Amino acid sequence: MSDIRAPNRDGVLAAARSVAAILPPTPLLPVEIGGVRCHVKAESLQPVGAFKIRGGWWRLSNLDDTERARGVIAVSSGNHAQGVAWAARRLGIAAAIVMPRNAPQVKLQATRALGAEIVLYDRPGQNRDDVAAKLVEERGAVLVHAFGDPWVIEGQGSAGIEIEAQLGRAPSRLLVCCGGGGLAAGLALACPESAIHIVEPHGWDMVGRAIAAGEVVHVGENPPSTICDALQPDTTKPINLSVLQGRAEPGVTVTDEEVRAAQRFAFGHLNLVVEPGGAAALAAALAGKVAVDEDTVIMVTGGNTDAASFAATITDR
Repeated sequence: MSDIRAPNRDGVLAAARSVAAILPPTPLLPVEIGGVRCHVKAESLQPVGAFKIRGGWWRLSNLDDTERARGVIAVSSGNHAQGVAWAARRLGIAAAIVMPRNAPQVKLQATRALGAEIVLYDRPGQNRDDVAAKLVEERGAVLVHAFGDPWVIEGQGSAGIEIEAQLGRAPSRLLVCCGGGGLAAGLALACPESAIHIVEPHGWDMVGRAIAAGEVVHVGENPPSTICDALQPDTTKPINLSVLQGRAEPGVTVTDEEVRAAQRFAFGHLNLVVEPGGAAALAAALAGKVAVDEDTVIMVTGGNTDAASFAATITDR
């Protein structure tokens, strides 16, 4: 945190105004879970199919003319890639995205379609941050980190400002799909009266472990596989932990089968196509791992999944 400014709620409010000027609010949908009526925030219906458009837009729109001319580098398994690419195209900025070679084809294709250059790396095997750092040094471009960036955090938090306006009050709790902690940190700033429940894939709970330990931790060797490709950073960042420490509730993890059940539920009850990582928070609620009440809001964060795997999920009972 010594060499970067801290994100803050004023920044979140400014980001919310900026996002509202270019995008309509995503729906806040009523849903019944365990006999309790609560709400789902359908970020899967964003133009790029994920909440990442918020942080991408706020970060790039805050670049000065010199920085815009240098272009941007981002690292992503797909959703942040599309958010940055969408914003870059709208603002006329060159964007290169470091993406894993095994990222879902639908995400690779969508990022290319938005005009971004893609630089592939091997996951596991290569460190994506090292690949990005080399590109930044070679090109003099600006790094737009997927979660460890104050503007990105503030941009993601704009969803919380929307939620409060739609609900008419602060939510009692927010259930948040969590990879590196950018959305969770943004929502913690946006909704200071609301409990923040982070939900991560089993074996990939880097944010939950960091909060418990009071310091950044890394995923161990040979971590378990997960279908939640969007929630697989091997660590969080100090900037995210500084916001979430003492603010977020103890972390919750979900299994692949719980996530698949949530995807089926979202399709059957809400008519939403949700990717695995985007269904993690809903999975925790459905599995009874976090209690819900009428002022609970569950973040459904992305819908970028290929047709074949989604069809297999929703037909597998």
